[in-house]
Amino acid sequence: MKKFKPQPGFTVLAHKLALDPNATTNRRLHSHGGAARAAYNWAVAYITAAWWQRKAEQSYGIPEDELTAWRSWSLPSLRKAFNEDKRTNPRFADWWEENSKEAYNTGLANASAAFDNYTKSKSGKRKGPKMGIPRFKSKRKARLTCRFTTGTIRIEPDGHHVTLPRIGAVRLHENASHLRALADAGHMRILSATARLDRGRWFVSFQVEEKHELVKVARPDAAVGIDLGIKTLAVYADSDGALGGEPNPRHLDRAQRQLRRASRIVSHRQGPDRCTGQQASKRWEKANQARNRIHHRVANLREDTLHKMTTRLASEYGTIVVEDLNVAGMGRNRRLSRRVMDAAFGEIRRQLTYKTRRRGTRLVVADRWFPSSKTCSRCGVVKTKLPLSTRVFECDNCGLVLDRDANAGHNLVALAARTTGTGVAGDLDNATVAESKPRGADRKTRTTRPRRKAQAGRAGGTIPSPRAGKETGDRQQDTRTQLALW
Repeated sequence: MKKFKPQPGFTVLAHKLALDPNATTNRRLHSHGGAARAAYNWAVAYITAAWWQRKAEQSYGIPEDELTAWRSWSLPSLRKAFNEDKRTNPRFADWWEENSKEAYNTGLANASAAFDNYTKSKSGKRKGPKMGIPRFKSKRKARLTCRFTTGTIRIEPDGHHVTLPRIGAVRLHENASHLRALADAGHMRILSATARLDRGRWFVSFQVEEKHELVKVARPDAAVGIDLGIKTLAVYADSDGALGGEPNPRHLDRAQRQLRRASRIVSHRQGPDRCTGQQASKRWEKANQARNRIHHRVANLREDTLHKMTTRLASEYGTIVVEDLNVAGMGRNRRLSRRVMDAAFGEIRRQLTYKTRRRGTRLVVADRWFPSSKTCSRCGVVKTKLPLSTRVFECDNCGLVLDRDANAGHNLVALAARTTGTGVAGDLDNATVAESKPRGADRKTRTTRPRRKAQAGRAGGTIPSPRAGKETGDRQQDTRTQLALW
């Protein structure tokens, strides 16, 4: 399929708006979301049925050329097969006409993409963890969504309503007159609309082709280095030497007392059981909704905090430097996993990536092994070890005493001056990638084996000259004589 390309001077964006549907519209939205889920499950059953049939026939000794033919999972093939089956299939025959064709197309498109991802993952063409065979979506756990690409999709002139195919006019929770003005002026064209039930309420996301207008930032020549953490969410130092910070609100920790009480109430109710087929009671459903509202509020507060912080930074500085953190690995620490996930380090980088791109500014992503906290921001000496419990950085070479997060922020902003490329979304120069690391290594070095006496040599921990610093392993990054010791 040919990839869509916007016209010159335009870019593809998405605008997410909250909906306030009435009872009738709410039922229609749920019906379309359920139809998409049913179509997805039909496609999974349609494709996997041929797989299991071929496996059974092979066990009977049937020759390869006589086995059941493979079924294509391309979207046109699935759509053609579904249209032939929906009129006679008792599962769809009585109600498929109640919803828009886009609802079924949404489920079939998702199933086609799921099978593509599975085959690419199995053949090694898809990066990331291995993906399994697509499974059926549960009615209880599946997220209701429906994507509209044809029909009447518009924002009404009053700015308080949107019109979707087969659903009609739906009231918006906020005023969207600015989007309507862009459409009337010819600066925006709606490509599709996706209705989605998220965090207990309906949203609509408009994928639009919008005229790209760069907004000048307040300080285009200034750079800022951002050091993310748990005690303080973000500590940033700019190129002028000014320090700032964003306190960590810890929304999830504040809600722990309410969550414990709500979870205790849920555990006292009769919940669902897949093994015995037991259905959840009405009191369990009510208690579970009350617990979910607490989680939804925490997620909304976190999202609001991150958007305000990233927007403020992206609209002020021309260059932003962040670290490439291993968030997945940090989440495996059983002592810090909850607070790491509550801070949402990955979401901060994702928002900065697209917000700097919209403003035409630069985002530099420091290498994951760049010693931002262990390097002295004044003289450049790198400490061999700096435990996480040590919150104050003390340089034994020049005597600098500074908060470790502030020291890391100064080192990150200095990295921007040594990066001459775009740096957008992790595109670094060779000079930045080749930055010298502690002990002269580009990656984490092997530590001394346990119960083995340290001897002379790199692995044994050679003691350098006292001129290199009082702490073992300290060195000057730009001094060749100190590098020769290693």
